[in-house]
Amino acid sequence: MPTQQTQYPLPRGLLILLGIGAAVLAVAGMKAAAGIIAPVFLALVLMITVFPIRGMMIRKRFPAWLATVLTILSVYAILIIMIVAIIWSIGRMAALVPTYAPQVNDVVADVGKWVDKQGLSSDQVKAMVQSLDIGKIVGFATGILDGVLGMLSNLVLIGLVALFLGLDAARFPGLLLDAKGERPTVVDALDSFAHGTRSYFAVSAIFGLIVAVVDTAALALMGIPAAAAWGVLAFVTNFVPNIGFIIGVIPPAFIALLEGGPGLMIAVIIVYCTINFIIQSVIQPKVFGDTLGLTTTLTFVSLIFWAFVLGPVGALLALPMTLLAKALLVDVDPNAAWLRPLLSGRAETPPDPPDPPESPDQVEAAVTP
Repeated sequence: MPTQQTQYPLPRGLLILLGIGAAVLAVAGMKAAAGIIAPVFLALVLMITVFPIRGMMIRKRFPAWLATVLTILSVYAILIIMIVAIIWSIGRMAALVPTYAPQVNDVVADVGKWVDKQGLSSDQVKAMVQSLDIGKIVGFATGILDGVLGMLSNLVLIGLVALFLGLDAARFPGLLLDAKGERPTVVDALDSFAHGTRSYFAVSAIFGLIVAVVDTAALALMGIPAAAAWGVLAFVTNFVPNIGFIIGVIPPAFIALLEGGPGLMIAVIIVYCTINFIIQSVIQPKVFGDTLGLTTTLTFVSLIFWAFVLGPVGALLALPMTLLAKALLVDVDPNAAWLRPLLSGRAETPPDPPDPPESPDQVEAAVTP
């Protein structure tokens, strides 16, 4: 039988170009409105994450209004904990670095001597070495965290969005159930997004706690000051997929350089790479791939893309944003089902074939005493 080819209203190449152009406009619009999209979406994913608390309290006969209030307060508690953790880590580094002023001057002098030995003692290189100061180093190490903190500090917008979401969330599951009869694929896609978001934050929190405890113990054994603060920082940066440990290693490595020289700094970097790389960049992405349906490469590319679109907080929201895009663009369209194995990196198991209908004789034999 000859295969029937799909007829397009426009040439396929032109359709592809129009799709790319529409995507560029959409990305530009999101980038322009990042100051609104990022906090609103953060409030949404946090509400989705803690929403099972409300269902649990309702099943235990709590009043509906009390369950809603406690769910909203849970979102506020998570935001406050994240802000306090980042402020404490930045504050500890800002307080420690000035006490190492002589060591910083020695490091700068050593860099200048090394440059002279390499025959690169031009005026530009010397000026660059002499321009190094404590304030610039601290600013570089804490720049990304300051960006995240600036967005998290917008508690007014995030708090109001979380409040309204919490009030509407009580009716939302019922409305979705009513809509499933008309749009089952859309409802299933949104349910998959919510389940994946909760799995992402649960897995990140569990692995982040493991990393924080191990890093704190290792840094304490190595004699690094403020080891607990760097452990808390490791927990927060664990929510940044793939490269979170690189952000978290900068402050303790710099303190180790000032405390014990290059040898101690290298030791801290090796310990972080051994512990954090294995857990955060090998094991955790594999778990994400199994639970979220995303390959390791896709999680890394989504990190770069959403950080570009939404700024520093886009690194924290990269995987939830990718899950939402997957739900709206792939999962809702039965014709796009072929993309799911490519995004997850594994073949989907076909559903079991239905049982053949029983013959009238088999039905009669089954019900005859």
